[in-house]
Amino acid sequence: MLNPGPTVAEILASHESGSGAPTSTAARVADAIAARGDDGTWITPVPREQLVAAAAAIECRPGARTLPLYGVPFGVKDSIDVAGWPTTLACPDFSYIATETAPAVQRLLDAGALFVGKTNLDQFATGLNGTRTPYPVPRSVFGGDLISGGSSSGSALAVALGQVPFCVATDTAGSGRVPAALNGIVGWKPSRGLISTVGLVPACKSLDCLTLMASRIEDLDRVFEVIAAPDPDDPWSRVRGPRYRGERIRMGLPPESELEFFGDDAFRVAHLGIRERLGRRGFDTTTTTLRPFLDAGELLYQGPWVAERLVEFGDFLAEKPESILPVIREIFTSGYQFNAVDVFRAQQRLQELRAVVGRMWAEIDVVVVPTLGTTFTVDQVEADPIRTNTMLGHYTHFGNLLDLTAVAVPMGTAADGRPVSAMVFGPAQSDDTVLAAAARMLDEPRPVEAHMDVRLAQKERR
Repeated sequence: MLNPGPTVAEILASHESGSGAPTSTAARVADAIAARGDDGTWITPVPREQLVAAAAAIECRPGARTLPLYGVPFGVKDSIDVAGWPTTLACPDFSYIATETAPAVQRLLDAGALFVGKTNLDQFATGLNGTRTPYPVPRSVFGGDLISGGSSSGSALAVALGQVPFCVATDTAGSGRVPAALNGIVGWKPSRGLISTVGLVPACKSLDCLTLMASRIEDLDRVFEVIAAPDPDDPWSRVRGPRYRGERIRMGLPPESELEFFGDDAFRVAHLGIRERLGRRGFDTTTTTLRPFLDAGELLYQGPWVAERLVEFGDFLAEKPESILPVIREIFTSGYQFNAVDVFRAQQRLQELRAVVGRMWAEIDVVVVPTLGTTFTVDQVEADPIRTNTMLGHYTHFGNLLDLTAVAVPMGTAADGRPVSAMVFGPAQSDDTVLAAAARMLDEPRPVEAHMDVRLAQKERR
């Protein structure tokens, strides 16, 4: 696995001890971004002088060193508003200057975190491959002209490159998990509603979810304590579920016959090797079916949910169709074929599948599958954009439809050097158990009381 850069905990320890400072961290981040040039990671990075000035202002805040995220740099996917900065959704003609900051981002700023800029994405957050952008197309940090994954392509790269220790991204159909998997980092899609989506330009409002990317579960825990909170302005908002307290984790593993690797033998061998090691990690493993999950996933783009994107972007599509990339325009336009009967039929089928899946959680706590069955080069995706994108979402499309929480866990590389990732998922509000399972798979120590108040933990360190 990669060693992207200093973690949230390491940066905090440096800033609190005085061995480092937010201003020096800001300068390091600006230098790292400048050294890469316009590589498709950032759309709008904060200029160096402005970034260092913002860090200096954090240093001058009363009680600065007690702030939960004192001077920790982070990026924001460019579909989420930050006041005074453009929100582009990778479409220059759609761009506007945000007048208010998304509440989730504001909580980070209030906690002392340092906003570094807006990251690249598949246009209108529509895609899983990272090539659907008018800006430079990002590549995976693993090289070989491999795609970065999307839609949160730049967010994953910013973390994997060590420019920032975490990013705020989104995940409607896998947009946070797929690019994390392709860049060797952790991508967590919490249960919908735990992080406010106010200030997010929606892709599919009923499915959208704000997510976090980092290199360690510990960093996800620390940032989540700050960013998560009920929001009365978000109709999908809800509270976090029960905390993991050391119980045995019952892990479901689908039979190999239900796993799809699209002819990619290297990925198949790598994933089966991961499965063999799980029993030695202290999990109670059992065989379970993946079929109802996959059936739900097929509804996402073969069903009427694609039409939900027209709620937000239909007027722009009608007024400025040429401003939208052809593949995105094709997807949006396909939404017009569905009628109200199609919507109700799909909703009824989805409810049937939710009932089947709901009964499964009586026997298991989490399920582990590949995050990806295969991957592609940029040229391969551009030659066949729809089919390759569908293959990338094989294991992620069902997540929000079935109201799951899921995390992509980096598990090394395949024999040919490509990144391998396993996905752990569980029912809504089982986030803490899913994270505990992921930490154990990574052999990363995680206290049972991982939800301890961050400020209390900081006081204990001092």
